[in-house]
Amino acid sequence: MTQTIGRRERKKAATRKSLADAALRLFLDRGYDQVSIRDIAEAADVSTTTLFKHFPSKEALVFDEDTDQEAALVAAVRDRTPDQSIPQALREHIKHVRISPGDSDARFSAFLDLVRNTPALSAYANRMWTRHQDALAHAIAHEIGAEAIDPRCAALARFVLEAPGLAHAADDPHRAVDAAFDLLEHGWDAAGHTAGGVKA
Repeated sequence: MTQTIGRRERKKAATRKSLADAALRLFLDRGYDQVSIRDIAEAADVSTTTLFKHFPSKEALVFDEDTDQEAALVAAVRDRTPDQSIPQALREHIKHVRISPGDSDARFSAFLDLVRNTPALSAYANRMWTRHQDALAHAIAHEIGAEAIDPRCAALARFVLEAPGLAHAADDPHRAVDAAFDLLEHGWDAAGHTAGGVKA
């Protein structure tokens, strides 16, 4: 029984990977809007019905890492070094996975360009990314000994997840991330901002 379930799960995982790989290959070669669901199913040698059993939408085919992303965010908090604060650990994680993850991988850089230049994909990616807020907030709360619904932890999680979007709109994304996390860690007063000589 266990072996049968194991084989079934491995087959499902292999089909899912085949579909995701075929979709990404076609999207990069032709462009997202020029590829249909039928094109992807044929490239993976499955029916469109089988495709929809694994992925609920065309956008979902590009993002087959939702669970891994959430686990990595939680691990960044849980497994940080003793001398790191939670914001410091999350700053490093965000820079690594959201700002310059494709520095040494041309194919992944092409994937990022595809997402950023395709409105349907960028909107889907943002929705997928920000829905990790509760898991991240709970991880932060656990680390500081707070209640799971602590509003401070929820606020920090929300701001952390929004930071990459703000950074990508800036001329220097790395500097923008640093500015956002400096504010998160040290607060507005420590930022030393003034407006017309009066503290803002």
